[in-house]
Amino acid sequence: MLSQKHKESIQAAYSRFLSGRELKARYGQKLMVAAIARTLGGIARAAGGERDCDKTDGEHICVVEAGTGTGKTVAYLLAAIPLVQAQDKKLVVSTATVALQEQIIHKDLPELMRHSGLQFDFALAKGRGRYLCLSKLDQLLSEFSAGGAGVSLALYEDEKPQVGEDGIKLYRAMADKLATGGWDGDRDNWSDTLEVEDWSRVTTDHRQCSGRRCPHVSNCSFFRARESLGKTQVIVANHDLLLADLALGGGAILPPPEETIYVLDEAHHLPDKALNHFSHHSRVGATTGWLDQANKNLGQLLGEIGDGGEIDRCGEQLPAVLSSAKLSLEQLWPLIEDICEFEDQRGGTSSSPGRGARHRFAGGVVPEVLMELAEKLREDFDELESLLDKMLQSAQRLLEDPHSPVPAVDLERWYPILGSWYGRAEANLQLWANYGRPDAEGALPQARWVTLVDWGGSTDFEVCSSPILAGKTLEYSLWRRCFGAVLTSATLTALGRFDRLKMRAGTPDNASYQVVPSPFDFSRAELRVPAAAVDAGNADAHTSAVIDALPELLQDSGGALVLFSSRRQMETVYEALPGTWRNRILVQGQRSRQQLLEIHRETVDGGGSSVLFGLASFAEGLDLPGDYCRQVVIAKLPFAVPDDPIEAALAEWIEARGGNPFMQITVPDAALKLVQACGRLLRTESDSGTVILLDRRIVTRRYGRAILDSLPPFTRRIE
Repeated sequence: MLSQKHKESIQAAYSRFLSGRELKARYGQKLMVAAIARTLGGIARAAGGERDCDKTDGEHICVVEAGTGTGKTVAYLLAAIPLVQAQDKKLVVSTATVALQEQIIHKDLPELMRHSGLQFDFALAKGRGRYLCLSKLDQLLSEFSAGGAGVSLALYEDEKPQVGEDGIKLYRAMADKLATGGWDGDRDNWSDTLEVEDWSRVTTDHRQCSGRRCPHVSNCSFFRARESLGKTQVIVANHDLLLADLALGGGAILPPPEETIYVLDEAHHLPDKALNHFSHHSRVGATTGWLDQANKNLGQLLGEIGDGGEIDRCGEQLPAVLSSAKLSLEQLWPLIEDICEFEDQRGGTSSSPGRGARHRFAGGVVPEVLMELAEKLREDFDELESLLDKMLQSAQRLLEDPHSPVPAVDLERWYPILGSWYGRAEANLQLWANYGRPDAEGALPQARWVTLVDWGGSTDFEVCSSPILAGKTLEYSLWRRCFGAVLTSATLTALGRFDRLKMRAGTPDNASYQVVPSPFDFSRAELRVPAAAVDAGNADAHTSAVIDALPELLQDSGGALVLFSSRRQMETVYEALPGTWRNRILVQGQRSRQQLLEIHRETVDGGGSSVLFGLASFAEGLDLPGDYCRQVVIAKLPFAVPDDPIEAALAEWIEARGGNPFMQITVPDAALKLVQACGRLLRTESDSGTVILLDRRIVTRRYGRAILDSLPPFTRRIE
């Protein structure tokens, strides 16, 4: 139970904050503060102040859905920080987007400390991939000065193009700005947009990084940022970094889960991000090419860092293992062609499929012949990983040895290459181990599939596997281990229930679940289903109806947002509208998102009319208050396109257990996405406007009533 002392501390901080900001208390925010404080303050503690993490109860977890305008960030910070300090724990705030991460670091936390009277320190945590690797930059520029792209560029990533003159200019500019203090090595602080290929050449991961042994460690941007985390009370991270830490066992990057209270903002993204982290994939052709290239360059590696010991002994065994793995992959290619029937999502046929076509193994069960070859590949990559691991460990010892027989400059050049090789071997080992054994009886099946992908102008096979739900993994790696956790978002329920979140995120049934009201007056907005709305089940008729209806619906000046479920329909509607209309429409994809929004705001500020055409990514996170968005037009109910192999495997599993995938997955998912889309309209308490839904299924189908009733209490007009 929350102690009176802690209760008074939180109440006093809240009152001071409101007074300092000249704000009035919001009812939903107060409820949220109280719910979090009760949960975190009432965590059952054994002797020594530690929660019994072996228990499977969920009393240390608080789940709060709070709509736009509630002030979620202030609520969870005010409730959690005093309790974290009282229990000598760490607070890790994790978000799904960089934008919210930066808002918390640069705005919310400084304001809270300035006005609440609370004293705490805080820091931003990002992964290695957001920071420059000085070693890579130095090697890249040195090799270019010596006469072109050297061995490092050829071996790091076989699929990346060579560096051009513009790239070298960029890297020289990076070096100059680092030297003069004009840049700190953080990708997010570089003045211009950085292309993925350009950045990936000068960043690293934990496999390629030699850590404290690196000669550049004293000036390393990543380690400078990481050093501050050990003593910091409040750490702002993101879901990807949190999941990466859990995958390494927890406590490798962030504080150990047992010593941490987590606040997971934008928590509805966590299950999908978790699936991404726990999935495996490998490209057959690209991996074959890498094995061949590694074999060809092995002699040069041993010639430069051969130590007469472990590196040489393992290196002598590598050619046979590399050749064996390559031979197995060469056998895999015709086998995939023989057993896979590709379902094309892009207009091709099974006999002539386009890239992006997939073959999914029903029930996650792969044919026996593929399972046998996968087991052989598992053996090959298991041996390859083991040899490379020994070579890496030997290279680490040599880097630390002041009397090393191998020149440090050669070790530093080859260490990240060995790390890259090891990472690829490990990824393949995990994939083929997954394919080489059937799922345990009674366990959740894995989704397994093969996709046709582009590889240097030709076609490659990408072999993939993934859990169908992340709930069990999150349960054992996070919920059972953490000292406490808060999950919050504006959209955690679907059809008014938390069942979808429980299934996908694995949160315990007896956690604290609460929906707090938004401060918005939803009667200021209208939900309209016009007479022109038709059943979107007939795609052609629906598209024609949308084309006919939009000019009449969007007569008002100011800003409007039109959301589509498919790019094809969006482009068809745009092309069919009169030219005078197209002049006021900004279509997602024509420019960057930021450029579209800037043009949109400038047009509205000038008294003009501007209409944004967007897809699913515009239905979430888009903040257009006031006149910038007076109308949100939703072309159709946002049912997922049934081509995702993980969702298809999940539906198959539910059906096999006697369930109804449409009602258990498809409808709740659509309801949640529709709530998110409707949330683009009211962004402040003074906003007003209209949500227009051009899909009559919302009133003619039985499931439509359930979806309609899950929406905010807008004034309704069904024509």
